[in-house]
Amino acid sequence: MLPMSPQEQAEQRRGQRLLFVSLLFGVLLNFPLLAVFNHDGRVGGVPVLYLYVLLAWLTLVILTAWLVRREGS
Repeated sequence: MLPMSPQEQAEQRRGQRLLFVSLLFGVLLNFPLLAVFNHDGRVGGVPVLYLYVLLAWLTLVILTAWLVRREGS
C-alpha cells in the first residue's frame, strides 16, 4: 500500500469529520428527539419544536462551514 501524502490525509480526515457531522444531525433531527420537543411550550412566542429544528439546522450549517474552512486553509 502506498503512503498517503499529507494533503490526502487531510482530505480523508475532512471527509470523516463531515460524515460524522451528517450522522450526528441525522440523529438530532430524527423522531425520538423531535418528539421530546413536540409539546405546547413556546419560547418568545415560537413553538419549541420549530425553535429546536431551526437551531439544529443553523448549528449544522455553521459547523460544516467551520470544518470545511478550517481544513481547507
